[in-house]
Amino acid sequence: MSPTRFIVVLLVVLMASPALAFQEGGCGAGDCRDCHALSREEAAILLKDRVNEVVGVRQSRVPGLWDIEALYQGRKVPLYLDFSKQYLITGNIIRLESGENLTRQSSIQMNRVDVSRIPLADAIIIGNPAAATKIIVFDDPECTYCRKLHPEMAEVVAHHEDIAFFIKMFPLAMHPKAYEKAKAIICAKSGQDSNAQALSLLCDSLAGKPLPASPPDCKNDQVDKNITLAHELAISSTPTLIMPDGRVLSGYKKADQILEAIKPKLP
Repeated sequence: MSPTRFIVVLLVVLMASPALAFQEGGCGAGDCRDCHALSREEAAILLKDRVNEVVGVRQSRVPGLWDIEALYQGRKVPLYLDFSKQYLITGNIIRLESGENLTRQSSIQMNRVDVSRIPLADAIIIGNPAAATKIIVFDDPECTYCRKLHPEMAEVVAHHEDIAFFIKMFPLAMHPKAYEKAKAIICAKSGQDSNAQALSLLCDSLAGKPLPASPPDCKNDQVDKNITLAHELAISSTPTLIMPDGRVLSGYKKADQILEAIKPKLP
């Protein structure tokens, strides 16, 4: 066989080989995700004994997985199911390059609240009440992490006049004296310079100082309403920050973390 004829035969064999041929369609030619499907109804059947409801399904940014938004005990949780539909993943998924916790980000996005449901008339304000960016904070007057958060909020408003914090009193049952202190603080929100008086009382309480009892003529039931609302919004700890777009961030945050969280909203 001549060299030229041998080369022609070899090319024909290679192009006919499934493993080496240039493929233009089908699995193996492009994105493997194109060949897999999972409906919300099918996911609900697969997870029927593990969640209360499957809210949504989408292909994950992680190859080989679906992101599942499920309702469990009144809260939306992110779950992951592999393409074989045999393995359920419930832990955190972290992008190694950036350190991003993709699961935590998904949970925050899933559990946004409607900020229009939160009345602010009783809120204690740090910053300019007319600020364009309003962050709502559920605060306990005896919470040590709330005490750590207050200087961070003060630092934010000191450098950003367009940001203000609206603090809602939410006493936790684990702090027996917090309920009466919260009532005294809210009752101080009447009369001239009411916000300054209420904020001063809150700061005193966070510093461990005793507070005067709420006036006998103060029949305000706002503390009870705040507790009810917090439970409806699945808020169970303090401090809890609610961003203008409804994202809920639990726990103490430093000033730079707060600014990072609202950066997309800043001019």
